[in-house]
Amino acid sequence: MRDTMRRAPRIAAATVMAGVLALAAACSGDNGKSSSSSGTGKITLTVDTFGTFGYEDLYKQYEASHPNIKITDRNIPSLDNYLPQLQQHIAAGAGAGDIVAIEEGIAVKFMAQPDKFVDLNNYGAAALKGNFLPWKWQQGLSVDGSKVVGLGTDVGGLAMCYRKDLFQKAGLGSDRDAIGKLWPTWDAFLDTGKKFQAKVPGTKFMDGATNFYNTILMQEAGKGTNQTYFDKSNKLIIDSNPAVKAAYDRTVQLAQANLTAKIQFLTDPWSQALKKDAFATVTCPAWMLGLIKENAGAEKAGKWDITTLPGGGGSWGGSFLAVPTQSKHPKEAADLAKFLTSPQGQIGSFKSKNNLPSSPQALDDPAVKDFKNDYFSGAPVGQIFASGAKSLNPVFLGANNQPVRTAVEADLRAIEQGKLTPDAGWKKVISDAKRVAETG
Repeated sequence: MRDTMRRAPRIAAATVMAGVLALAAACSGDNGKSSSSSGTGKITLTVDTFGTFGYEDLYKQYEASHPNIKITDRNIPSLDNYLPQLQQHIAAGAGAGDIVAIEEGIAVKFMAQPDKFVDLNNYGAAALKGNFLPWKWQQGLSVDGSKVVGLGTDVGGLAMCYRKDLFQKAGLGSDRDAIGKLWPTWDAFLDTGKKFQAKVPGTKFMDGATNFYNTILMQEAGKGTNQTYFDKSNKLIIDSNPAVKAAYDRTVQLAQANLTAKIQFLTDPWSQALKKDAFATVTCPAWMLGLIKENAGAEKAGKWDITTLPGGGGSWGGSFLAVPTQSKHPKEAADLAKFLTSPQGQIGSFKSKNNLPSSPQALDDPAVKDFKNDYFSGAPVGQIFASGAKSLNPVFLGANNQPVRTAVEADLRAIEQGKLTPDAGWKKVISDAKRVAETG
């Protein structure tokens, strides 16, 4: 996933950028199709991404070895801004990139529309099955399993990022192993937060409720039903799935203890808060590391570290690359997608932004296993994230997962801000989820 996440998010500008891209597509002379051939005879391939994929150096490598190809990257930092535009372009049959990134939370919706995407089997994808974790490969297939719609990029192994200097200030130590032992459970994590804020009252323990909630939801779902808001028949089960209620109750505990900075993830306030020491911990899927580095800035290098997550591991996030049928250069686009998602491509993305590979070959490569992140105090991120990646349990996310998730997160922020009581909030979560699930 990502989800900067280039790429230091300027969220306020994202909606404007979306409008600019849509206008450009609408006004183009080729009915909105994004690829083109320049006057030099080069083929231009447009890649639509959200968040941080770490492809900048890979693009340069590919262009150097393919002198007939020019790559244009269209990145929108926020998934919430990226998704509506992607859906609009796919539905309209115009305006999408030659390659589009599809986040796991919206994958089911697009895998059910294989006619809108190139079958990558036609360009040799079938031979690449062994380059991906089996469940990741399966998630990229059309609903009937006959077509390869998307090739996997990353998976979202989970850990905890923390400000070691602020923990030291709180008298809790700073060593990553010792810090991890402070919170074997989520109850212990909340107790640690109370101790932290008693010693460092000017800094909140966590950024906000929603990252915390999504982490526990994915963790609990991975241990149990492997489902969140929908079952595999796409029936809404939010009011009966114990993973959702467990995540909700934990988040309410966090909010009522006043342990969060009440900041929405991936917004301008979130970016500024990272620079101002407004919070000390963030639940960290692997893709989060690049976001923290780019938003906190160079002055915070060596102040962040990474340790284990309470309650064991889990997975949140991960994406796919697909080629819409509207592309004017499907073969060239498919070749680029194969390169970016190859084991070496995934290693390159990991080195750039620590996006955890979905390729077993990449996970086993010393470049991943032995990698240490200097920004995060030399944390052995390869060991922290890659060691358990092969045993991650995939969690099914229904076709309307993203709009339901957005509605639930809005309700959680209202509880966090004291605008809803926990009981009223739970009822509103259920009613809002039902309403959104019906409308899509």
